[in-house]
Amino acid sequence: MESRKWETAFVGGGCFWCMEASLSQIKGILKVESGHMGGKEANPTYEAVCKGETGHAEAVRIEFDPSVISYSEVLEVFFSAHDPTTLDRQGDDVGRHYRSVIFQMNERQGHEARQVIARLTEEEMFDAPIVTSIEPAGVFWKAEDYHQNYFANNPEFWYCKTDIAPKVAKVRAKFADRLKPMEAF
Repeated sequence: MESRKWETAFVGGGCFWCMEASLSQIKGILKVESGHMGGKEANPTYEAVCKGETGHAEAVRIEFDPSVISYSEVLEVFFSAHDPTTLDRQGDDVGRHYRSVIFQMNERQGHEARQVIARLTEEEMFDAPIVTSIEPAGVFWKAEDYHQNYFANNPEFWYCKTDIAPKVAKVRAKFADRLKPMEAF
């Protein structure tokens, strides 16, 4: 049996619940986990990160099949799932832990990320400049279990209805031709 080579990407675009739900629905994205990256404290808790005590961003680890979706295409979905023009903020979620960030694992990822940002800027995809930072990937600290698949597990929670559902719908509309079947995510 042929062995497949999956790739990994790390991004932060505000609330990790929103990112996880938005990205999980795309073909070729095999797994999305919520966690924290980019800070100095080992094994940070959600509460410490939200208080701004650790320097981490809420982030997601994305495992994807590059034969189905490229790293640049993963980033295109990422950019459509949040507002990359607001510094340290996504809607009512405010603080450095909500920053828009791409954590590059190598120079190729950094180069591709800069290319995607340049293209989106040239195409004037947003009404303001993109402020997404590109930072070296460090240790990814998986968030507590109750954060995983949060949107799917808590569809009636007010935040899921008011903040996550519109982002999921936006991604679904923009990438309709790339969606997994509903039962697959």
